[in-house]
Amino acid sequence: MYVCGPTVYGLSHLGHAKSYVSFDIVVRYLRYLDYKVTYVQNITDVGHLTDDADEGEDKIAKQAKKEKLHPMQVVELYTREYFEDMDAMNVLRPDISPRATGHIPEQLEMTRQLVDKGFAYEVNGSVYFDVSKDKEYGKLSGRILEDAESGTRVDVKSEKKHPADFALWKKAEPVHIMQWSSPWGLGFPGWHIECSAMSMKYLGETFDIHGGGMDNQFPHHECEIAQSESVTKKPFVKYWMHNNLVTVNGQKMGKSLGNFTTLKDAFKKFEPGVIRFFILQSHYRSTLDYSEQAVEGASKGLEKLRSTVARLRTEIGKKRTGPKEFSERLKGYKERFFEAMNDDFNAPAAIGVLFELVRETNELLSDAQHASNDFLVALNEFFTSASETVLGIKLTAHVSLSNDLESQLIELLITSRAEARKAKQFALSDKIRDDLKGMGVVLEDTKEGTTWKKV
Repeated sequence: MYVCGPTVYGLSHLGHAKSYVSFDIVVRYLRYLDYKVTYVQNITDVGHLTDDADEGEDKIAKQAKKEKLHPMQVVELYTREYFEDMDAMNVLRPDISPRATGHIPEQLEMTRQLVDKGFAYEVNGSVYFDVSKDKEYGKLSGRILEDAESGTRVDVKSEKKHPADFALWKKAEPVHIMQWSSPWGLGFPGWHIECSAMSMKYLGETFDIHGGGMDNQFPHHECEIAQSESVTKKPFVKYWMHNNLVTVNGQKMGKSLGNFTTLKDAFKKFEPGVIRFFILQSHYRSTLDYSEQAVEGASKGLEKLRSTVARLRTEIGKKRTGPKEFSERLKGYKERFFEAMNDDFNAPAAIGVLFELVRETNELLSDAQHASNDFLVALNEFFTSASETVLGIKLTAHVSLSNDLESQLIELLITSRAEARKAKQFALSDKIRDDLKGMGVVLEDTKEGTTWKKV
């Protein structure tokens, strides 16, 4: 599986999160089903121009000028920030994370083959793919060549034979820092050739899944297919998957539009796990409209799931002799959860099943004699595998505190619990104990007082 990674010239925003959380679900679920998945996700560190085609400045070079840094300093800075943000949201790292600048030889070789086979031509040190030579160009997006021409921004004096032709290699001006030697002179690779070269290097000439944003379907993925299949004469990808966009008041969220919210800013207001849970409220092929109110709603839903599982876990191990009539109903929940996931990775529907089970679990736990301990263990195992393994939802909140502050807060809660017990507010006392246990802190009442430990 290959997924187009970020162009690292700025902090990641919620649009990036939508994409990479969506494909994280795909990887997680396939592995849950015992598929051996090789997951490749690239880092674009050169060649992505400001108009997303063949004109304008390199996005990274432009940012480097703005920040008065070397382009590779910009790359290193924002690559680290990207992975830090993804780690915070519990997004699995790819098995292979190739960089475009690390695969210049492969891109040059692929460009050379396209020229030799008559699919590409050189003009003034730049090399372009001739779309008129590929009779199937447009088969992914459904755009015919005339549509592609009308949607292509190109100067009237362009050196291209056809406005829809795209760059495989671009001539570098002397001031362009990022440049390499080639048979056509000093230059840098086109954006599209990078993904073809890197994906086929690690996954072969034909591989199973290629993912990316809906906005990459044309021209980026269309161009990948054209150049790859023109070289190999084999199908490039078996299954294309495109996630839809994050919107703000119905408009695409993006850096170029200035309406984006960085993940760093979002994390100041919401736990990263809440952002992940918010994203999972929409199917990967559906748009997701962002507002703080919507994220707050997701936060309340996640807290309900977590508190129910925490409550369930405190009941495990207690003596229970009740009947097991809920076992068949749990089986039904499991079947519906996996039916949803099998239906094009429908995470929102799967979460809906979990919340039905949350409601029934709370009813069940209110009657101490309603289910056996074995059943509660099975119930906890399902919540854990479905939420944490498949959906990547952590069932305990992530708290980033200094050790001293953390200890002080726990001691404060222990004091509040002692006061509640003294006032015979046993329900409140038990809730404090159970909530702390759900967060991995176990209280032990002794003659000398209450102590605590992490588990």
